[in-house]
Amino acid sequence: MNSFVDFSNINPLIVLDMANNHNGSLEHGKQIIDEISSVTKNFPFKFCLKFQYRDLPNFIHKQFQSRTDIAYVNRFLSTKLSWEDFEEMKSYAEDRSLLTACTPFDEFSVDKIISQEFDFLKIASASLTDWPLIEKVSSWAGPIIASTAGANLSDIDRVVTFLTNRKKDFALMHCVAAYPTEDKDLQLNRIASLKNRFLEIPIGYSTHEAPENVVAACIALSAGASILERHVGSSNGGNAVNRYSSEILQLDAWLKSIEYGIKMLGNLDSFSYENKSELEALSGLRRFAFSKTSIQKGAKFNFRDVYFAIPGTPNQYSAKDFGKYSIFEATEDISEGQPISHINSINENSEDKIFSIRESVLKFVKTAGIVIPRNAELEISHHFGIESFHKHGSCMITVVNKDYCKKYIILLPGQDHPDMYHKVKDETFFLLTGDLSLRLDGKTFALQEGETSEIPPLTVHGFKSINGAIIEEVSTSHSTNDSFYINDTINMNSNRKTIVRYWL
Repeated sequence: MNSFVDFSNINPLIVLDMANNHNGSLEHGKQIIDEISSVTKNFPFKFCLKFQYRDLPNFIHKQFQSRTDIAYVNRFLSTKLSWEDFEEMKSYAEDRSLLTACTPFDEFSVDKIISQEFDFLKIASASLTDWPLIEKVSSWAGPIIASTAGANLSDIDRVVTFLTNRKKDFALMHCVAAYPTEDKDLQLNRIASLKNRFLEIPIGYSTHEAPENVVAACIALSAGASILERHVGSSNGGNAVNRYSSEILQLDAWLKSIEYGIKMLGNLDSFSYENKSELEALSGLRRFAFSKTSIQKGAKFNFRDVYFAIPGTPNQYSAKDFGKYSIFEATEDISEGQPISHINSINENSEDKIFSIRESVLKFVKTAGIVIPRNAELEISHHFGIESFHKHGSCMITVVNKDYCKKYIILLPGQDHPDMYHKVKDETFFLLTGDLSLRLDGKTFALQEGETSEIPPLTVHGFKSINGAIIEEVSTSHSTNDSFYINDTINMNSNRKTIVRYWL
């Protein structure tokens, strides 16, 4: 069983990405590893060699597997290695004191990474919002590095929330998916933006600039990056090396610059910047949805009823559209293997409703002048489903939950929280702002701003507000299994809560 590396004990971690630079040759891959290790042994850093895994028969749509005019398809097929070759290269790197990492581009490859016991798993920028793949990645027990090229803050927030809720050890990488990246497009100030937003998450920098640029990595370190990634290759034997991969002498110069930069080392929001060339590059790598079987008009379906492959077609849904809250409906008959698109289906995605609720709560809290702890969780209770939230629901923010507990309960205008009781928790409500109609053991009375109400254990209580309210709840410790609703339908609903992080 793998004993995983802790991010907090490595600064910096240097990731060297071989990608497809092995050119489909096990021997050339080993040669690259030999050249890398001859350089890395001279530096006091932790080094990690990274591979890329694709289950090519399924990753590339079968109708396109003979095409040579599509760059990514041709590149991946012409440099294909067997799983046994990859495993041999991995062992070869480990024998030379290199840690190993791997990027999966499909679910089958995640299983390979798990079985082969890599040290790290890397999520590529093109896969950051590939929700079926991200769900599969969550089965990986080890540390995760996720690149963010082309992603906006909303995308990153959602991925961070997903991984944090699953208690994953992960880092984020600033990255620009332009190959190579011109100096003017590096946007290195995003590193500071990510560090300021995600205080407890390691931030790194995945480079695609020309190998001659040895300055960018030092700037990234000064901005707080603790992981640096560089593509590596070798032209020995007549092999081609792309314009953003470093050969042995370039790698040595880059590492010397980093070493020197560390000797010298002692907030701008840049996510409004959009690089069209990187978005175009990423579109060729993102997987798109195709039907597994025939789907009749009017039928509901989700990610279990489709498969994902490249390339896509105009108006086709990508893996990004198949998240936790996505339910599709066919607007016409869809045959097996047909692209799932805006033409033949509609996406009933309730995720937008979740983030609309987030914005409504944020606006309500700010208007009330209530100060919320930075990066506090927002717990959205939708007792009868997200579609009924504005009628029956509430939001909670837990400030502290130890032997004592403090929460804010937020009712938006018109909301009614269903009747419930606690067997253990003893709580007191203090109405900070708004109006509140409180039900206690069948009796109803109005709680005014500034008033309190004690709610002992076993007291059945519910509450509603006409114009909205914020309640400060002070109680004994709260346990998730100590809430019992009078309506048993709610008790049986295991999906009645959604947790949103980094919503401020």
